[in-house]
Amino acid sequence: MPQSLTKQYTHIIFSTKNREPLIDERIEPELHAYLGGICKEMDSHPIIVGGYVDHIHILCNLSRKVALMKLLEEVKGHSSKWIKGKGDNYLNFYWQQGYGAFSVSPTHINSVYNYIANQHEHHKTQSFQDECRGFYKKYGIEYDERYVWD
Repeated sequence: MPQSLTKQYTHIIFSTKNREPLIDERIEPELHAYLGGICKEMDSHPIIVGGYVDHIHILCNLSRKVALMKLLEEVKGHSSKWIKGKGDNYLNFYWQQGYGAFSVSPTHINSVYNYIANQHEHHKTQSFQDECRGFYKKYGIEYDERYVWD
């Protein structure tokens, strides 16, 4: 095949450091747009960016030219620097070191989209940690609680 063709839908999740509730209503829409812009610049078309006060979800079509680790390095690094410039409330803003990333079947894009779009409602009854544990179980990922949360 002379061309390299891919379609890799990826659901990415990461939190603020120590799950600090720093993503408030003043910054949330602009932050989501900023994160989507970074994904777009990295040739990883964002389908939806959402989240809650302490974490982010990104559903994107991962670029065939950019490694997932590089995408997350750019997304987290640039957005952390950007948000710190948004006022004194954000001077101590940091992302957690790690992230979760899960492949999504094209047939499930709509359900993942809706899940991300409804994060505020979803987190009335479930914590970020329980949400992540559910993803780890669903995808058969083994983890050690001592090293997952920072």
